[in-house]
Amino acid sequence: MPPSNPPITVAIQGEAGSFSHAAAARLHGPDVRLKPCPDFEDVFQSVVSGEAARGMVPIENTLAGSVRENYDCLGAHPLHIVSEVHVRIRHCLIARPGASLAQLHRVASHPMALAQCRRFFAAHPDIVAVQSYDTAGSVRDLMASRLEADAVIGAALAAETYGAHILARDLEDHPENYTRFLAVAREPAPPKAGSAAKVSLMFTLPDVPGALNRALDALAARGLNLTKIESRPIPGRPWEYMFYVDLLDTPDGRAAEALPFLQHDASEFRVLGVYPPATGDEA
Repeated sequence: MPPSNPPITVAIQGEAGSFSHAAAARLHGPDVRLKPCPDFEDVFQSVVSGEAARGMVPIENTLAGSVRENYDCLGAHPLHIVSEVHVRIRHCLIARPGASLAQLHRVASHPMALAQCRRFFAAHPDIVAVQSYDTAGSVRDLMASRLEADAVIGAALAAETYGAHILARDLEDHPENYTRFLAVAREPAPPKAGSAAKVSLMFTLPDVPGALNRALDALAARGLNLTKIESRPIPGRPWEYMFYVDLLDTPDGRAAEALPFLQHDASEFRVLGVYPPATGDEA
């Protein structure tokens, strides 16, 4: 029997038990080796340096919107998007065993998680929301009495990982709460002939009337479905913007025809990745 491949090392922001951990396990299996990082910049640096083979980063959430910091990181580092996954985000109220909801005064979590649970805090005005760097790391610190809070909002996986107690489930403002995660690597994903592909681009355009319209027309004229567009300010260049675009290629590969037209009009242009689109959502 041939030896199995060793677990891949994936850098994530935060600790084991986070939603990023769940996304990495979804793509690479439950035995994935994690490299916890304090922030998203460190995730990208870990992949650039070779300390991790992949980086797993959230890029947008259906309730809280885009994770703008990670768009900036995509533009700043020479990495490639190689896959994506959608994870259903179900937030739990997590406390030490024996605690009750009536005893809570301060609840900690990552700012993105807090933004997805505004109704919970509106329904409990005596509970103060406390920002922390990570959902799962906060559960770990809570159980080790290193957190100045009474409970944490996080994933059920975090409660299981650190032996904490779940007081309530499904705190998110709306059940249709999903986060799209991207996997980034030093090398691009190998092409798969005949399969569906998502293409992610970044570009700048000259500040002239109709520039963005002409760029998008190059896509629309070839029947390419634009699934996302994001603009980010360019540091040091006031009122100039970098555009990030996701599109779905056609089965006959019309994106290859459109990109030269788009690149011709762009001041800067880069393909961030060509990769399989997510096909399902994790419950």
